[in-house]
Amino acid sequence: MPNPAPGFRARPDHKVLVDSGPDAVTVRYGDAIVAASTAGLVVREDGYPARAYVPRDDVDVQLIPSEHTTYCPFKGRTVYFHVTVAGTRLADAAWSYPEPYDEMERIAGHVAFDDRFEIAIG
Repeated sequence: MPNPAPGFRARPDHKVLVDSGPDAVTVRYGDAIVAASTAGLVVREDGYPARAYVPRDDVDVQLIPSEHTTYCPFKGRTVYFHVTVAGTRLADAAWSYPEPYDEMERIAGHVAFDDRFEIAIG
């Protein structure tokens, strides 16, 4: 692997699983559908709730890049987006891993949304 995650070397017991998605993932904010996909992924990481990731092409709102970034030793550098939906601007409400580590390469091109959104999986 040319770009392995350092987190897995340091903590081989830590699990981050990427499951092929359910039949459907729908992301809503109030009555507005923000994203709908039949090609979503579900990331299950020790210590965190399961999180749906949808292909960026299935996001129905504009994602405005944020200055905010974080880092995960298992997934890589995180970039955040502001989301405007139903006239409300939600700062740093979505994120993506543009160049994830090799073990997480399946989430490249996918976006996750925070808990301000209602996310239906299945």
